[in-house]
Amino acid sequence: MSQLFSPLVLGPLTLPNRIVIAPMCQYSAQDGRATDWHLIHLGQLSLSGAGLLILEATAVTPEGRITPGCLGLYDDACEAALARVLQAVRAYSPMPLAIQLSHAGRKASSHAPWDGGQLIALTEGGWPTLAPSALPHAEGETPPEALDEAGLQRVLAGFVDAARRAHRLGLQAIELHAAHGYLLHQFLSPIANQRSDDFGGSPANRMRFPLAVFDAVRAAVPASVALGLRLSATDWVDGGWDVAQSVVLAQALRARGADFIHVSSGGVSPRQQIPIAPGYQVVLAERIKRESGLPTLAVGMITEARQAEAIVASGQADAVALARGILYDPHWPWHAAAELGAQVQAPRQYWRSQPRGMSTLFGDTHIGMR
Repeated sequence: MSQLFSPLVLGPLTLPNRIVIAPMCQYSAQDGRATDWHLIHLGQLSLSGAGLLILEATAVTPEGRITPGCLGLYDDACEAALARVLQAVRAYSPMPLAIQLSHAGRKASSHAPWDGGQLIALTEGGWPTLAPSALPHAEGETPPEALDEAGLQRVLAGFVDAARRAHRLGLQAIELHAAHGYLLHQFLSPIANQRSDDFGGSPANRMRFPLAVFDAVRAAVPASVALGLRLSATDWVDGGWDVAQSVVLAQALRARGADFIHVSSGGVSPRQQIPIAPGYQVVLAERIKRESGLPTLAVGMITEARQAEAIVASGQADAVALARGILYDPHWPWHAAAELGAQVQAPRQYWRSQPRGMSTLFGDTHIGMR
């Protein structure tokens, strides 16, 4: 029996299988509001048969958007626009839905990747950015403003407000974004965080604000909403955030009632040296899972069904998360189920697409044709 297609419990949420669609920025919102692109994009992925779909990094304040086209959940208009999309998706898919809540910090106010991805100057429509310390992400960029106590409280309140909106929208899980060089990761990393107050210096101090955000969100939504965190387990820079510190953070999250951790890496510095190879981040997920006991999602160049099966069956991670691979092949879970002799959920309208000899791929679907 395929372990990849066995159920997975993440706190109050049970997934039908262990294939997760990772958050993927689409840079296609208007003033933070979801558009028809999101309806098409999420609608397609919701028919893939994966166990969980996590919506893209969603800003908790306007200045927390990575780009002007990034999704937000910071006002009533954002909430209403996303509600329209989710209502349509749910009409045709039973797939569990989650959202990744984020603040881009010093990496905000950027062009979309297809426009170069660089910081947008204030004179070109950009906005001032915020960070733990007044240190730019890349040489030559305008330094961000270091957050003071009032600024920290505004950011924390933004996460809480967005989490409450996510709950009102019926989203079943929330993932806090503390990876890829965005604000919560910036607090964790000594590369971006050189504060001298209670939020900087020692690893415990650098973890203080991300953990405060976790605690505030956990208190703001009911226990029926699963809550986890996306983490860059290492900066891939000497003297930066590393996997040993990540284990300590994961242990603290478990003690606070976290339901899962989603393990990625890098993003806080252009000096990173990443040894990219198939499944290159799985070893990070494996250590965090082993030493923290948290249900763990592995991501990063996981592209083959048997590769994913081996990761789950060996206990390296509890689930695999797909991003670019499922954009390239939106029916990846169907094809994986066929290869591994498993079954997958699919809409009735597509049942007749099963190749000959695979009549049980979508269950017992004996369909005649008029």
